[in-house]
Amino acid sequence: MAAHLKKRVYEEFSKVVVQQQQHEEISAKKLRLTKPSKSAALHVDLCKATSPADALQYLLQFARKPVEAESVEGVVRILLEHYYKENDPSVRLKIASLLGLLSRTPGFSPDCILDDVVNTLQTEKSHQVLAQLLDTLLVIGNELQENPAVRGRLVDVACKHLTDSSHGVRNKCLLLIGCLGTVEKAVSKEVERQSPKDVQKIIGDHFSDQDPRVRTAAIKAMLQLHERGLKLQQAIYNQACKLLMDDYEQVRSVAVQLTWVLSQLYAESIVPIPSSNEEIRLVDDAFGKICHMVSDGSWVVRVQAAKLLGSMQQVSSHFLEQTLDKKLMSDLRRKRTAHERAKELYSSGEFSSGRKWGDDAPKEEIDTGAVNLIESGACGAFVHGLEDEMYEVRIAAVEALCMLAQSSPSFAEKCLDFLVDMFNDEIEEVRLRSIHTMRKISNNITLREDQLDTVLGVLEARILPYPQILLHFGLSLELILL
Repeated sequence: MAAHLKKRVYEEFSKVVVQQQQHEEISAKKLRLTKPSKSAALHVDLCKATSPADALQYLLQFARKPVEAESVEGVVRILLEHYYKENDPSVRLKIASLLGLLSRTPGFSPDCILDDVVNTLQTEKSHQVLAQLLDTLLVIGNELQENPAVRGRLVDVACKHLTDSSHGVRNKCLLLIGCLGTVEKAVSKEVERQSPKDVQKIIGDHFSDQDPRVRTAAIKAMLQLHERGLKLQQAIYNQACKLLMDDYEQVRSVAVQLTWVLSQLYAESIVPIPSSNEEIRLVDDAFGKICHMVSDGSWVVRVQAAKLLGSMQQVSSHFLEQTLDKKLMSDLRRKRTAHERAKELYSSGEFSSGRKWGDDAPKEEIDTGAVNLIESGACGAFVHGLEDEMYEVRIAAVEALCMLAQSSPSFAEKCLDFLVDMFNDEIEEVRLRSIHTMRKISNNITLREDQLDTVLGVLEARILPYPQILLHFGLSLELILL
């Protein structure tokens, strides 16, 4: 009997252990199932929305929460499913923005949603949503830079939407082409990719777009190609020069940058002079055109042009020296003052006597050999920059003079008078920059006695109240006098 009871005790104990193990396994499974799902929570929230305002509110709240990489694909599927059902364009715009945001999630590969995003472009009617979807495709393309087939496909999609009537859509298309376009030849027959000439031609065709914002985006796309290491064609130079005369400030500002880039790529190329049989180096021609922009109506363009002049080290010396010429010019000829014209009128008589043939003919004749081929804007360009009403332009001109004077001792001697004059500027920062410039070019200059008197006078009258400027000025003066 005892043995029988002992056996029963063992049997019951073993049964209890098994039940506890099974209970632990069941509870563990329940814990895994109760882990919250981002996609399920988002789906429930969107289903509860009774109006577009509610849906936007739920999407905004969801955008503030982090999403794990393993949950991104499920969330994206919920967003796309709701996108196809949504009639309000503002909600679709927010969903398109979230798709781009989720595509940047570390550890998530957005190639699984590429087809869906491309398909949404075919049915979308809102221009704002189209622009946002193209921006999302740009994010996907940047994440998949190593896949040439994806980049080629996205460039093709952008080219198809370049005919859209909205400037915002065309801007995004040009940006996408500039960031993802390539000059490599096609490696696969499945994807028709643009040749280097075609990509640059597509962007160049929009330099003449009717909307200035699209023209600006086209130039920026061309600059983006250059920043990515793709060599631009020299044929773009003529188009860039025409854009320097555009009516809009933003277009002229980026056109100056594009002109400078091409002058560095094709510095020694020969270009013809308009209305002349002469030819000139491209870097010299671009230097004259950028000098002309120092007198632009927008101070932003003037600053941009003055800064770029300092980096044009390959320009010819006689072109460089023209920037410091203070003569009044009219069609590249010296313009007589009012006193000179009055004196000549008094000596010659007010009216023609008629006794001598051709005595009333114009006195001034054009000597074709004396006419300089340089652009008129280069004449006195730095003089205009140093006397500009905006101190930002004056600072940019001083910095450009410093860079050019460091590489040319003869130019440093000629610009010394102008730099000394800048010590009398009303803005402290301009005076400080001119002092730094004198210190940097001290090996290439020698102060004359009159210049030294000016420097010492400025030291006594202006700079004594400023210890920092006095310190820099003392160091500069010591180096110059040595």
